[in-house]
Parts: sequence; structure tokens; C-alpha cells
Amino acid sequence: MTAAGRFIALQARAAIFGIGILVLLFATKAVWRDEWPLYRYDFLFIAVVAAQIWLLATGRETWREARVIAVFHVVGVVMEVFKTAIGSWEYPEASVLAIGGVPLFTGFMYSAVGSYIARFWRLGNMRLERAPPQGLAALLAVAIYVNFFTHHYVMDIRAGLFVAIAVLYGPAMARFGNGDGPRVPVLVLFAVTAILIYIAENIGSVTGTWLYPSQQDGWRPVPLGKLGSWFLLMTISFVLVRMIRERSDPRGDGAS
Repeated sequence: MTAAGRFIALQARAAIFGIGILVLLFATKAVWRDEWPLYRYDFLFIAVVAAQIWLLATGRETWREARVIAVFHVVGVVMEVFKTAIGSWEYPEASVLAIGGVPLFTGFMYSAVGSYIARFWRLGNMRLERAPPQGLAALLAVAIYVNFFTHHYVMDIRAGLFVAIAVLYGPAMARFGNGDGPRVPVLVLFAVTAILIYIAENIGSVTGTWLYPSQQDGWRPVPLGKLGSWFLLMTISFVLVRMIRERSDPRGDGAS
């Protein structure tokens, strides 16, 4: 297999959780009927939890990756409750397993991002060079997360956050393999992953599982501004995954 083929295969293996969610969105949308006793959103939550148990039971996912998913689920649901309350997007179908009108399965869409990063890190044997201090990285991640909420009421500081990300992560490199693999700038990883997530979000939105205001009268591409939001979220995701990995393994992940 060529290097490109190995990279694509690695991406697919790392994204198995997210790919599974996309398949579920399309499959349930195609067959679900309003008269069925279980709401589609509730079935999605049950199905994703079952998939999570299967991945752990078969060893396709580690408990460290499961912890990543749990953290992302909480972070995601909190953001979803806020964003839907102010009308950034909505979930048009009914559900019982929900908080503040937000179906609980939605947290797993954020978890899929964390799962992808954690699995890509492990499967690619990724090690960091010139990574920013974890304390500074965590402060930046907190600022990004807070801005997702506060920019609706006060000045949006995302332009400054992009600059801070560039300064903090500009020198950082990710090396794959056993020390002899390719070296990739961490900022490139952020950008590529944000683009892939944006594409996946557009694919998933075709099912109408969630609706942006611009999609009320029919499907349209997800607003391009969301690409920047996903890039910012990638920074938070990277910090959380790195933090959980280092706490799980006191020897660290080779960051230097």
C-alpha cells in the first residue's frame, strides 16, 4: 500500500465512531416513521451508546479514549443547550432523552471529534515536538470555549484567538511512527481536521437532523463561518485529548 493509501486507511480507522454516527443519521432518516413508539433521536442515543460499549468490548477503543468521549459529551451538550436556546440552530424532531430540548445523542457528535483525535494519536503513534506548555494551552482553550458563549452578548474576540493559536502552536510539530515517520505542523493538522469535520457536518445536515436558520426553507450548505468555529474547537479538542493522555500515562506522549 502506498503512503497515501496508508494515510487514508489510518484516517478511516481513526474516524470509525464519527463515520458510524453519519451512517446512523442517514439510515434512520430513511426508514423512521412518526407512528413508531420510539423517537428517532432517542434511538440514535441508544444506538450510539451500544456502539460505544461494542467498541470497548472488542478492544477497538481503549478506556482512555472512552474518557475522552465522556468529557466531550458533557462539553458538547452544554454548548448545544445554550446555542439552541438562542436560536443558532435547532433540532426539529421530538425526543424524551433530552436536556433543555437538546437530544442527548448530540453530545456524541462532539465526542466523535474527540474520539477521532484520540484514535488518530494512538494509531499513528503521534508524538509532539515543541508543543506549547499545557498550562498556556489550557488557558487558551478556556478562552475559546467561553467566547463561544459570550460573543453573543459582548465583543467577539475570535480574531485575537486565531492569532493566539498561531503564536502558541506555530512552532509545534507532530511526528508519526517510531521516530522516523513524517513530521507535520500541528496547525496543519488543526486546519485539515476542521475541514473534514465541516464536510461531515454538511453531509449530516442533509438528513435534516439539525437545522440552521438558513436551512429552514430547504437544504443549503452549512454557513462557511462554521469552518472557523470548528478550527477553534479543534484547539479545545487537542488540549483535552493531550491532557487526558498525559494524566493516564505519567510518562507523557513524547511532547518536547
